[in-house]
Amino acid sequence: MTSDRHSRRCHPWTERKVQADSSRLHVLVVDDNINAAQALAAYLSFEGMECRLAYGGAEAIRMGTDWNPDVIIMDISMPECNGFQAALALRHDERTSPIAIIAFTALDESEVRRHLTNHEFDGYCQKGQEPAHLTALITRLAQTNGGVSALRS
Repeated sequence: MTSDRHSRRCHPWTERKVQADSSRLHVLVVDDNINAAQALAAYLSFEGMECRLAYGGAEAIRMGTDWNPDVIIMDISMPECNGFQAALALRHDERTSPIAIIAFTALDESEVRRHLTNHEFDGYCQKGQEPAHLTALITRLAQTNGGVSALRS
């Protein structure tokens, strides 16, 4: 596959630009697959981002409110409170509505869009893409103080 085909599976949906309050982007990784969440958080931490983990939608809502991350990487298919429900709850709370939320799922983009009720997500990245595509999307949606990229040199 070409890089262009990969980038079509990982791209912004909105023009949102989040300005981080610190020198490192704060990223909440949400996935009910504990190993997958930990692996992604480890990679993003290696890339210079501060990460925390939530293992379901309800926990994502609590952590989003308590920690107020710059970006949330949200899995969709989770039991009890799925990614659609969690993202919608975060959008409806004025404390968390400015957070950039990326749908990070194995679901096809058209399937995700079919279930949206509003602008719950600012971007989409299909699982299985090279992690560099996700980090590029994160830094496109959010910048650290002074506009300096959170990625390591």
